[in-house]
Amino acid sequence: MELKESILELIRKAATDLSPDVEKALNDAYNKEGEGTPAKNVMGTILENVHMAREQSTPMCQDTGSLVFYIDFPVGESEAKYREAALWAAKEGTAKQYLRPNAVDPLTAKNSGNNVGVNAPYFHFHQWDKDEVRIRLMLKGGGSENVGAQYKLPHPPIKAGRDLKGVRKLVIDAVVKAQGQGCSPGIIGVGIGGGRDISYALSKEQFFRKIGERHPMKELADLEVQLLEDLNKLEIGPMGFGGKSTILDVFIDSQSRHPASYIVSVSYTCWAFRRKTMTIKNGEVSYD
Repeated sequence: MELKESILELIRKAATDLSPDVEKALNDAYNKEGEGTPAKNVMGTILENVHMAREQSTPMCQDTGSLVFYIDFPVGESEAKYREAALWAAKEGTAKQYLRPNAVDPLTAKNSGNNVGVNAPYFHFHQWDKDEVRIRLMLKGGGSENVGAQYKLPHPPIKAGRDLKGVRKLVIDAVVKAQGQGCSPGIIGVGIGGGRDISYALSKEQFFRKIGERHPMKELADLEVQLLEDLNKLEIGPMGFGGKSTILDVFIDSQSRHPASYIVSVSYTCWAFRRKTMTIKNGEVSYD
């Protein structure tokens, strides 16, 4: 299969076939909700939608999101062939209705009609010493993007200081303010440290972790578990109707910061947790 056709299949899978770890988390959330409650009914509808999307190879959400590619390739290769193939696949995926046209010029308000525009799709390229190619794709919905938040510690309004206790307060604050918008139950990615741009980048890359995958650093792993419990105690619930399932998981990572800045970014993604990975090794393509 040619590279561009392989990336097209990556797009189709991301848009229509929810990953097993996410589907299991949704099923677990469904089973926790009380019979006859709005939360139970909402979760049932979500799961029915997941099954229909897979069976019919149609998007699981009408907002198919913005395409964000993370491409790791061997040293010495050119970025150009991967970019060219991904742009072709984005256009073809739109034509086949795996994707809704979501690339709009902010000055003219004109939609390109094919998901290709300035920095659309967005690419993260990285050369590595492996003899294989890894292409990760995230389809990031607009509603969940709108309820993301960035803070600078200390944050006096909620008495959050420059420590992990302060980070915990910020994440809870962000989810409380979202109030189910962004299509809960969602997943939270947190980036601690760095400048404003790379803090957000770190928070979003956490979405490639599997549900239940904890950070190797104990302090951050413990905070992930604590926040998952804290956030579900809010009982905002699916789509904000109340219930036990507000968040499916929390992923946190940290990076060095400037002494004057303590930035914390909170990215949110909806239950339609669309991310897939494609690997090319020895000429063979596999998907996860």
